[in-house]
Amino acid sequence: MMIFEDTYTLKVKPGKTYLLRLINAALNDELFFSIANHTLTVVEADAKYTKPFDTDTLLIAPGQTTNVLLKTKPYFPNATYQMAARPYFTGRGTFDNSTTAGILLYKQPLNHSSLKNLTLLKPTLPPINATNIVANFTGKFRSLANAKFPANVPQKVDRKFFFTVGLGTSPCPKNTTCQGPSNNTKFAASVNNISFALPSSVSIMQAYYSGQSNGVFKTDFPATPLNPFNYTGTPPNNTMVTNDTKLVVLKFNTSVEVVLQDTNILGAESHPLHLHGYDFFIVGQGFGNYDPNNDPAKFNLVDPVERNTAGVPAGGWIAIRFKADNPGVWFMHCHLDVHTSWGLRMAWLVLDGPGPNQKLPPPPSDLPKC
Repeated sequence: MMIFEDTYTLKVKPGKTYLLRLINAALNDELFFSIANHTLTVVEADAKYTKPFDTDTLLIAPGQTTNVLLKTKPYFPNATYQMAARPYFTGRGTFDNSTTAGILLYKQPLNHSSLKNLTLLKPTLPPINATNIVANFTGKFRSLANAKFPANVPQKVDRKFFFTVGLGTSPCPKNTTCQGPSNNTKFAASVNNISFALPSSVSIMQAYYSGQSNGVFKTDFPATPLNPFNYTGTPPNNTMVTNDTKLVVLKFNTSVEVVLQDTNILGAESHPLHLHGYDFFIVGQGFGNYDPNNDPAKFNLVDPVERNTAGVPAGGWIAIRFKADNPGVWFMHCHLDVHTSWGLRMAWLVLDGPGPNQKLPPPPSDLPKC
């Protein structure tokens, strides 16, 4: 009998349907996942129901969740099945490209002769840099968009933003030596060429609530890149980013559209962007540079998927929409931990609304003081 003492084993019965909740808890890897010889039916993404669709392999980014239905075979097979996951990666540098694995094991009757010498079947995962497979998979997600679970995507937009996301360089701190892409520089990441600097004295939320924002943060985050270039073509000569603490200020209930454009500076790479405090609708995506004249006509405003984390395609873009109806200061960042630490992050400041339930509540009486 095959024994998997050091491997996670999921025991199932024939002819059953199981709900599997998949969570990517990795820090820096988007992951392909597959179960050998089994089809998975996707029914949920980031706690939102989706129109069901079948897939042999799925892609899940750090912080994302996906519920899938697994229908087991109607008979006892003479095999066990490997569940496997390995990274999807399009960037530069080295990384751990190993495969993690578990076992799907059918519970056999005690007298079943096939308990001995069971064959272990392994899935065929896509190539590590299979961007087209990723795009095809993510493009299948749709909201239910019915009376019980409507897709309340904003049909009209009050404010539009175009954000470039990607890597760059910044100067080394004084009296230090950096192992960056060139002398006296270090790797950095940015949104619209601004590498977000966390305040050192007081939190942004506390400074805003107390009306003492001066010196803590600025409210002039650019709505578009200050220096446009061919984002997915030849990188510009100057790859240096600006370090600053800048926010976008939104009035309560503002309908927002954001186009997130990957850049080819230091290499095109997929960036799973996460927005705190909100779910958003992914109304469009594509490769190359976003075309503001032609791409909006292709937006899905009927049943776009609603998520809180979405991958900006390597060498491409996504367009998201949300309504700013949750007051406070909300972080938006790449869910690759190393990119967040390099500054691929920014924040939205959503102002209070007029109603009593549309205002930021005061801090609790037992809030610890720093």
